[in-house]
Amino acid sequence: MKHLNKFLLLLTMMTTVAMMAEAQDWANLNRFREDNAKLAAPRTCDDRVVFMGNSITQGWIDRVPEFFAERHYINRGIGGQTTPQMLIRFRQDVIHLRPKVVVILAGINDIAGNTGPSTLEMIEDNLHSMTELAQANGIEVVLCSVLPAYDFPWRPGQEPAEKVVELNRRIEAYASTKGAVYCDYFTAMADERNGLPEELSGDGVHPNEAGYAIMAPLVEKAIARALLMWKEK
Repeated sequence: MKHLNKFLLLLTMMTTVAMMAEAQDWANLNRFREDNAKLAAPRTCDDRVVFMGNSITQGWIDRVPEFFAERHYINRGIGGQTTPQMLIRFRQDVIHLRPKVVVILAGINDIAGNTGPSTLEMIEDNLHSMTELAQANGIEVVLCSVLPAYDFPWRPGQEPAEKVVELNRRIEAYASTKGAVYCDYFTAMADERNGLPEELSGDGVHPNEAGYAIMAPLVEKAIARALLMWKEK
């Protein structure tokens, strides 16, 4: 019995330590650490592009993996993440990968309050910081509009639609003054409620294959413009 009690105590301590370690990795820096280490340095001729985002970005490679497999595209989306979490891992998951372009799609989880209350100004600050970090390292930036959302199934009653409209207005204005490319998903996907229609999403927030089919040519056009800007430097 004494040995059993010691074993149970040891097991409890190990579990507690593991849980503490997981909790401390707030930005999920471990998620892509090994994948990043395996990546070879890009050749000058490689038009490497990193997609930084949340579950909408992660869902893209999960649902339409061929979109990434056929190009020099690297997906660094993590479900549920907010802009402060992305900012913390931006250097590891974007800058150190030495892309020519980064595509940033972020902000909807901040509006949902996934990591606590967040104002539009706080979201802007984090998007601005990611943009400045990228540009300081010779990386062109594509700032994407937040996708339309009428409500959050995991946190109903937040009324995000008008907040998304206003945030997108600010993102577009910032992009135009800072030499970033603005990619407007919202206009092509919003319904009359400024939400995401059923034919493009199962839950009103995350795109399905039809939704990503609309997004793909829009972001490719934005990437092509950013790559041209990179080559003209």
